[in-house]
Amino acid sequence: MTRVPLRPVLAEAVDVLHTAGVASPRVDAEHLAAFVLGVDRSRLLLTPLIGPEQLDDYRTLVARRAERTPLQHLTGQSFMGEIDLEVGPGVFVPRPETELLFAWALVHLEAVRHDHTPVVVDLCTGSGALALAVAHARPDAEVHAVELDPDALRWARRNAELRSAAGDTAITLHHDDVTDPNLLTELSGSVDIVVANPPYIPDGAELSPEVAEHDPHRALFGGTDGLAVIRPLVPLIGRLLRPGGGTAIEHDDSNGGELARLLAADSRFEEIVEHPDLAGKPRFVAAVRMS
Repeated sequence: MTRVPLRPVLAEAVDVLHTAGVASPRVDAEHLAAFVLGVDRSRLLLTPLIGPEQLDDYRTLVARRAERTPLQHLTGQSFMGEIDLEVGPGVFVPRPETELLFAWALVHLEAVRHDHTPVVVDLCTGSGALALAVAHARPDAEVHAVELDPDALRWARRNAELRSAAGDTAITLHHDDVTDPNLLTELSGSVDIVVANPPYIPDGAELSPEVAEHDPHRALFGGTDGLAVIRPLVPLIGRLLRPGGGTAIEHDDSNGGELARLLAADSRFEEIVEHPDLAGKPRFVAAVRMS
């Protein structure tokens, strides 16, 4: 068989994914084509033909995506900030919405005094996304990441090794429970930034097949109101932060106001701000430890 034009192949894939109810059929079809062809998605137009073996691989991947296997499980990659991450079964796939929380953390780090090494803690690190993105952007920082689930921790270790091999500052991974009030006592009062993307979906919420059938439930659900893990985070973060240190906690779009109230009820926090995502939905709450 000879190579065939890519454009009609892409159109066929978009139709298949659209019929299957995939939320972004064209984007996903293009990402899968770029993956199979080994090019950046932005360069697909410069690759007008696809070979027979690549075509077979591509159609297989499109069929699996139509079955609602996450795109990131098919390509084995996700991203955060300027880094790529390896992901797959057993670990939560980082979401683009979390990029806003990451950006907030970098801005707040810029305000850290230069008389000490910046210290950052990532709670519920999952794949290591936030911790490793911070370490890449701020090689001067001391970054700690905490994860309880052994499967997720294996992915975090794998990504940490890859980033270290690429020249990034190594992070410290902790196999611990973020609801333990004695967590990281050695860092009490010395942390500049705490970020957290904990399990926060209320039990019983309806989810897309990509999430419900592939993301680990332990990383998703946070009790009846979605705050079972977040509640004990508030006093923990208050203990870890140094005066003037900041925190950003991601949450379900149904419970941001309650998270803000939890922070306000702890007298150690000020400058409590609820932040929306790019769709305008409540996404994370930021606060500063009082001086």
